[in-house]
Amino acid sequence: MKKRLKHSLIAGGIVIALTATGGTAWALDRFVIPHVVVGDVAAYEAEQSASATPAATDEDDTTQALTEPVTTDTTYTSDDASIEITQYTQGSGDDTVTYYVADLDLSDPTVLRSAFANNQFGENITALVSETAEANGAVFAVNGDYYGFRDSGIVIRNGVIYRDEGAREGLAFYTDGTVKVYDETETTAAELVADGVWNTLSFGPALVDDGAIVSGIDDVEVDTNIGNHSIQGEQPRTAIGVTADGHILIVVVDGRDPGYSRGVTLTELADIMVSLGATTAYNLDGGGSSEMWFNGEVVNQPSNGGERATSDILYIAAG
Repeated sequence: MKKRLKHSLIAGGIVIALTATGGTAWALDRFVIPHVVVGDVAAYEAEQSASATPAATDEDDTTQALTEPVTTDTTYTSDDASIEITQYTQGSGDDTVTYYVADLDLSDPTVLRSAFANNQFGENITALVSETAEANGAVFAVNGDYYGFRDSGIVIRNGVIYRDEGAREGLAFYTDGTVKVYDETETTAAELVADGVWNTLSFGPALVDDGAIVSGIDDVEVDTNIGNHSIQGEQPRTAIGVTADGHILIVVVDGRDPGYSRGVTLTELADIMVSLGATTAYNLDGGGSSEMWFNGEVVNQPSNGGERATSDILYIAAG
């Protein structure tokens, strides 16, 4: 009798168990072997930007703040951006939750940029957040949506279209500072860019809309190309949102470490965002991928015990 080979893969925090040689070969190709579509992202974006035509731009739940700030870890100011990072802690014992909030005040919304691991676009291309940040001269960075684990979703980064396969609820950042949740299946990447979209994120779900927590988020699953995957329970999380006065809020919640931080549910994450003043907020890749990096150091404590390689980051370049 032939031996059955079991191979376990971890991609974006999702564990996939596969059996049989054929299944393993398929899984290695789909989730492990890099597939490079754009080999030099920097050159590609420069080429696209040079040929682009200037785009047009767009012109009651009650929640209680989960905690008060404990310490302000650091701040940064340049001509284009002001960054303030604050650590928050709530609860005690095994119920303790620790999270970090980056408040970004940007004079130019396009200062918030995206970068791909290894300066390449495609599937299964990863690098540590710190490596991608340093390669792009960042002063601040956070994990993105792990676009490279999927072959679907609209991917627009730094005003350039990389993928146009609408599949889910996405988040769009416009060049005028507007941030909107949208249905990828009801538009195209070209239409979004024509309307002034600078970056899109494709993970989800939306957490806050028009200042209110979105209903039903505790039942949401994330599609992974091989079926839906539960992202419920108390987990490390990363979320991004915008306030009424245009500040970008990025929250990284640590987890899986009783006594330091248990993690949060999606509803708790939404409550954090509302308590901070977010009018729109969106869930990004979490688990061991959740990481905030500033000025050469990892700010939070990733649940893996160290950084996990991811496919993309959002960052602010040093001024």
